Amino acid sequence: MLMNLLIPAVQIYGGILSGSMALISDALHNLSDFVSLVINYAALIIGKRGPTLKHTFGLKRVEIFATLISVAILYGAAFFIAAEAWQRLHHPQPIAGQLVIWIALLGFVGNILSALLLHAGSKVNLNMKSAFFHMLADAATSLGVIALGVLWMFKPWYWLDPLFSWLIVIMIFYSGWGLFKDSVLILMNATPPGIDLEEIQKALTDIDGITDIHDLHVWNPASESIALAVHITVPDQMLGRVDELAERVRAVLSDRFKIDHPTLQFESNSCNDGQLLCRLPANGGQNHKQ
Repeated sequence: MLMNLLIPAVQIYGGILSGSMALISDALHNLSDFVSLVINYAALIIGKRGPTLKHTFGLKRVEIFATLISVAILYGAAFFIAAEAWQRLHHPQPIAGQLVIWIALLGFVGNILSALLLHAGSKVNLNMKSAFFHMLADAATSLGVIALGVLWMFKPWYWLDPLFSWLIVIMIFYSGWGLFKDSVLILMNATPPGIDLEEIQKALTDIDGITDIHDLHVWNPASESIALAVHITVPDQMLGRVDELAERVRAVLSDRFKIDHPTLQFESNSCNDGQLLCRLPANGGQNHKQ
């Protein structure tokens, strides 16, 4: 966070001195990442709190909201950059290429260091994945600004300055869209990517002692966790035998589908007509069949 506060400040100052909108765009991108990192770090701390009577799943989804806020901040910076670049395209200014090179090089080194710090966490946490890809995108844009600085030392092609700024805008929108989509899917309790409900159905019904399954739900309580709720129909039997069967079901769900929070309801008679999926009650609680 410290690097992503100090480096953009230097870049903005250098961009004003050199006259480069591309350098200022890179700085605003980095500065928006500082704000995002602050939000994401706060969400990470809050998300570590355990479940309460009011928040029975805990507060892990705060991280998802933080990701959405980070994307919104990035998109806000992108709109500002695009507008300023449009003005600069109509009124090009001379740019000090050598100064641009040194300032952009500072930004590149800072972004690479930040990305290295975040790399391990990005593999298991959507929030940290967001910050990690922001750092990589910033490092790439800093390299592009360095290349422009070298070019401007030999050629007065200052019209490239706003064009590169728009390229940064495109990168921001592209990198943010995937994070936005993943966050919305989690908030909508969508089936996680890579999970096939019919495959789960087959795996569970293949277990000896299970007649069928229905009312199946699979969702992400948080980005790194997968939950499942299902009704399992079995022959009428002693409760102790059902406990043994439940352990086998949990093992299959964990080993094959990486589901770490299963909720299993065993019953001897199928409800909901044995449908794999169920529809929530509507119109005063009356259940309507699909």
